[in-house]
Amino acid sequence: MGAHIVQSIALDASLWDEPITGIGLYTRQLHRALTSSGLEVERWGARKSGELPRGRASRSGWTVVNLALELARRKPRLFHALANFNLPFSRVPGVPYVLTVHDLVPLLLPETVSTAFRWQFRLWLARAATVADRIICVSEVARDSLLEHFDVDPSKVCVIHHGVDHVEQVAPPDSTTVRWLDALGLPETFVLYAGSLDARKNVGLVLKAMEQLHAQGRRATLVLAGQRWFGSGAIETEVLQLKERGVDVRPLGYLEDSVFYALMKRAGVFVFPSRYEGFGLPPLEAMRLGVPTIISNAGSLPEVCGAGAWQVGVDDVNALAGKIDQLLSSPSERQALAARGRAHASRFAWAETAKATRAIYESAD
Repeated sequence: MGAHIVQSIALDASLWDEPITGIGLYTRQLHRALTSSGLEVERWGARKSGELPRGRASRSGWTVVNLALELARRKPRLFHALANFNLPFSRVPGVPYVLTVHDLVPLLLPETVSTAFRWQFRLWLARAATVADRIICVSEVARDSLLEHFDVDPSKVCVIHHGVDHVEQVAPPDSTTVRWLDALGLPETFVLYAGSLDARKNVGLVLKAMEQLHAQGRRATLVLAGQRWFGSGAIETEVLQLKERGVDVRPLGYLEDSVFYALMKRAGVFVFPSRYEGFGLPPLEAMRLGVPTIISNAGSLPEVCGAGAWQVGVDDVNALAGKIDQLLSSPSERQALAARGRAHASRFAWAETAKATRAIYESAD
């Protein structure tokens, strides 16, 4: 049987049906923006969704065993892998490869992932970077990290930022959600952290800052919104210990979009002192929604958030505690920082991400 020629872009959708992470959100928003721009895009490798689902196969197994066969059979215009390294090990004649690299966390912060994943990441990314025709990095920091750790031709690596306007397209919460949020009894100006509870995100610094404020007599509430991750046990233990000492910490776990963004809009301060980000979407989301935001001065966060957020050192608990207290104590400073953050975040639109990505597709054809 001859090849079934597909004129559309084949987009890696391996995370489409999984709990939404940063890469999963990127997958959905890029697909929406590309199709809205008039491009024909097929979703390949999702568990059950899209034009070519993988079924019961694992993500890695399907990519290694099935993807190259499907590329050779269906001959799409090109294949775009979205999750750091998930390209076939070999080239399929006539099908260009585009790869998006989000970060190099397993190499830069090896203690935050399992040994098995670290080796998978290193070896597979080394091969993927070799076979890819073009590589998209989501920040200058991510690009610099890639070029520093791998032998890659710099001319085939470009930077395309995420959009953030998706936060304004989420359906408003229903009445049940509103009642649930009200029932939490949160103060008018609570502190919010959102992200996975892993060591890289530096949640421990936030907990120490809240403990310091509590010891100084400042009664403030911290809400943690995010799923468990590799190494989150230590953070969960520390949360329990703080609660026993009277610090008001509310871990809410993973929240659906309509609930999460409704919660974020209610926050008085958003904190995100991560040790390394390839992009760092949560603080930009908070800024877009008008929430005063504090970030670390590490990784891509200064590049992405600019002057729209206050910055602290990744180990400077005194600075973080001081800036949280300053914002909680001053409505005028919260209002001024929120306005700067919203203005800065307005520059990041998924339509622009799609436009730049389409230009990469054209250059890879």
